Amino acid sequence: MLELEHIQQAHERIKDAVRRTPCLRTRFFHSPAVDDASLSLKLECLQVSGSFKARGASNKVLTLTEEARRRGLVTASGGNHGLGVAYAGRRAGAPVQVYLPASTPGSKAENLKRWGATVIFEGDVWDDANAAAREAAERDGMTYVHPFADPAVMAGQGTVGLEILKQFADVDTVLVAIGGGGLISGVATALKASKPDVKVIGVEPTGAPTLKRSVEAGDLVELDTITTDANTLAPRRSARMNLDIVRRRVDDIVLVEDDDMRDAARWLWFEMGLGVELSAGAAVAALRTGAYRPDAGENICVVVCGAGTDGIT
Repeated sequence: MLELEHIQQAHERIKDAVRRTPCLRTRFFHSPAVDDASLSLKLECLQVSGSFKARGASNKVLTLTEEARRRGLVTASGGNHGLGVAYAGRRAGAPVQVYLPASTPGSKAENLKRWGATVIFEGDVWDDANAAAREAAERDGMTYVHPFADPAVMAGQGTVGLEILKQFADVDTVLVAIGGGGLISGVATALKASKPDVKVIGVEPTGAPTLKRSVEAGDLVELDTITTDANTLAPRRSARMNLDIVRRRVDDIVLVEDDDMRDAARWLWFEMGLGVELSAGAAVAALRTGAYRPDAGENICVVVCGAGTDGIT
């Protein structure tokens, strides 16, 4: 089980590799996201490579031996994790291959190439691309970097939680979008170990309720179909280690529609000038739609997980 000490070690390890992103309180807005509550936004959309994924990828790569780095890194991604691995690999001088599903925005594929990664499209969803990446790792002797079911990756993502507590000590509730569960696993671990009464709320698309269904079933569930456009929140199946952490440390998981994520992303653009991907609108959408209803005076922090344009176009 991932523990606080692992996240603290990751924080020290990656402190010179990633940005300490701002946590901004929303004030004087034309259209507030919530009434009678205090809202702050943890802006991981301003993180190097465009999302929180640089944290976990950097921590993983920095734990590898020099020989493992020389063999090269391979991963599968909806875009953001691949960008994080490409960034971390470039810093470490390691070649990187990234397998992408067909649903990945073209802009992310181009960004991966700019970071020096080799891009290979495989299948319709992340699970298809991931199978191909694992085969390549076995075949070519590369180091496979899992986007969410890896303790080193989760520990890196958990540094988001440590920063929230330093920047917003009075926080009562943190809302986090869920894809495979790496971010919320790390953040929930950091928050619950440091401030046990803080609530952690996960947010998934209605078209990919992977972990909500798994929590309800008490076991891993593989979805038959994915119907969301938020490709970075859309694995058919999570992993046992993520499910175990979520069941123990996440208070609830709520669902939002794609159109509500789009509205939230446009709200972030209109109110703050932030260009975010569709997935980054999920946690804000949970507030704007009432999927999560805060109490009066509740201090809320939303993790705005990634930059992009598909949320506002």
